[in-house]
Amino acid sequence: MRKIGLTIVAVLMVITGAFAQIHNPVKWSVAQKKLNSKEGVVFIKATIQNGWNIYSQNVPDGGPLPTVFTFKPSKEYSLNGKTAEPKPKTKYEEVFKMNVPYFTQEVVFQQKVKLNSAKPTTVSGTVEWQACDKNQCLPPDEYNFTVTIK
Repeated sequence: MRKIGLTIVAVLMVITGAFAQIHNPVKWSVAQKKLNSKEGVVFIKATIQNGWNIYSQNVPDGGPLPTVFTFKPSKEYSLNGKTAEPKPKTKYEEVFKMNVPYFTQEVVFQQKVKLNSAKPTTVSGTVEWQACDKNQCLPPDEYNFTVTIK
């Protein structure tokens, strides 16, 4: 009898685990464009599920976690300015007692890079972000990207 009970519990755990999915409302992609022999741009695009949002890079202190880009240092390139973003939407969030800048549906961030060689240049980095909807915020997540500017 005890073996049957343990077997039933094990089967239920396997079935529950098979149907449990980690909810990821943000999908990331990366692209590049060579502007000239000495400069390129990396496009980092977030496609955001309806009802969800991610926050701007420019969230005031005391607000939610901002989106943060970190580029791997390389002798092949150097960053040309900060990562650019389009103008975000803004809403007052009672929990933070402030206006918070955010993006919905889709957003493309751009990072210009100075190319130090005529050879194809590999740019790698990480974007860290937090996705929220009107009821919850998911734990912070990250996306590692690599693109070659040819």
